[in-house]
Amino acid sequence: MTPLGKMSSVWLTSVSVFLLLLLQQPPVDGELFTALADMEELLETEAVLITNLDNYVQAQEEKLMQLRQKMHEYRREHAEAARDVSAYLSNPVNAFLLTKRLTTDWRYVENLMTYEVGKEFLENVTAYRSVLKFPSDEDLNGAAVALMRLQDTYNLDTASLARGMLNGVQYSTELSAGDCFELGRQSYLNGDYYHTVLWMREAMDRLTGEVNRTATKEDVLEYLAFSTFKQGNIQTALSMTEELLELVPDHERAVSNKAYYVKELQKEAQQKILRGDDGSEEVPVDTTTKIQKEATPHVYDTNERKLYEQLCRGEQQPPIELRSQLVCRYTTNSSPFLRIGPLKLEEAYLRPYIVIYHDVMSDREIERIKHYARPRFRRATVQNYKTGELEFANYRISKSAWLKDAEDEMIRTISQRVEDMTGLTMETAEELQVVNYGIGGHYEPHFDFARREERNAFKSLGTGNRIATVLFYMSDVTQGGATVFPSLNLALWPRKGTAAFWFNLHASGRGDYATRHAACPVLTGTKWVSNKWIHERGQEFRRPCGLQLDHSAEEF
Repeated sequence: MTPLGKMSSVWLTSVSVFLLLLLQQPPVDGELFTALADMEELLETEAVLITNLDNYVQAQEEKLMQLRQKMHEYRREHAEAARDVSAYLSNPVNAFLLTKRLTTDWRYVENLMTYEVGKEFLENVTAYRSVLKFPSDEDLNGAAVALMRLQDTYNLDTASLARGMLNGVQYSTELSAGDCFELGRQSYLNGDYYHTVLWMREAMDRLTGEVNRTATKEDVLEYLAFSTFKQGNIQTALSMTEELLELVPDHERAVSNKAYYVKELQKEAQQKILRGDDGSEEVPVDTTTKIQKEATPHVYDTNERKLYEQLCRGEQQPPIELRSQLVCRYTTNSSPFLRIGPLKLEEAYLRPYIVIYHDVMSDREIERIKHYARPRFRRATVQNYKTGELEFANYRISKSAWLKDAEDEMIRTISQRVEDMTGLTMETAEELQVVNYGIGGHYEPHFDFARREERNAFKSLGTGNRIATVLFYMSDVTQGGATVFPSLNLALWPRKGTAAFWFNLHASGRGDYATRHAACPVLTGTKWVSNKWIHERGQEFRRPCGLQLDHSAEEF
């Protein structure tokens, strides 16, 4: 074994001990992009890989150093012999040393040259994959989609985003041309040609300024040309394809695509002649949707989406006439306990009645809840409105866990606090749900209550519909992450320790459609929330029906 091999052996022994400790940890599932709490562990994975890579580099450097020493030794002796070959070889010691250098010594050099330094370290990486969190291809795609979502929601300029700037604030290092290319490629895989074009153009712009190229112009042009064609601009796609063929004349797909584009342009020209067009018709517009929305009741129309995004950006708010009626006050809610410590209540809206309670969850309680929730995190689900079954959905990106009152006195205390805040019984409330939002984590406009056509919703609980929602904010969010009510022009911004409360149902039991709300994507920072969904069973005497409807009879 070479000295280099001995060094590697020692390193592998220490790695084996490390892996043995890691193997005691339970395996984890994928979908790391759905919660930032999971993303934190990726930094630990990266730290281990950096250490492994550092040792690999050191081993390679040691190998090169030994080879360099031998090279200098051989060169020195060879130069000495070249000055007077006869005199050099007439010395028997020199003759022996030359022979030795070309036999025993050279075999050592050959072994050193052929020694595969990287093999052990690659085996380490393979072993790490079974015990450490590694992102999957789905995580990469999910992270890319999240960036596209943030770009659209917050009107982020592609070039600024590539520079690491979010709303004018520098948060990260710049993206390389290769990074932009990968974002474009992931968009392409999703059939999102709109964003493919944006990011491939940015990759092309960045290629011109890169000394060490991180992407190739021909790869960028190929994706860019085809995505431009899919957007309806055949002439530009043809020009890009011709530029690609100048770089790679025998590019098989480009040759085929060029012939197809030429044929399509000829068809268009013939159709114009038949229609008698004068050529003034505009270039075909983009008819491609960005990302296909799921066919569920949570899909919202163009106007609601526009308003939702404006609220997320803080561009809309209720009219001044309504805001002037809102007040802040201390309240006991007729609770004897709260008489010695009333709650701080801030009205956010009057009809429906939406309020914010301040300082209702302490830092200690928040950390305790996170401690219980982290090991149980699973990707958040939604209820299928037809079957009542829980399923994953692209319009809700987060991870959640459920905590029972019986698990900890602190959780029971929070449930009692919710009862004091709302005046409603917790006997039929759901468990405390804890949620951590991932990269661009969001929940598109939805209702917390089940509508009349959702007959199977909450059937297994047997506690009726969700009468009210209490939403605790367990972290501040640097940018984004608001809870918005599009039909009310209302945005509630996360503030650690506060809680929002509203009734989902009218006193008559009918759903209040004005409570349709959404969680805006988190632009920067992390968002932790927990919520209590309170059900109508058991509330008959706590919130009884009135003699008159508390909503218009024609409203629903």
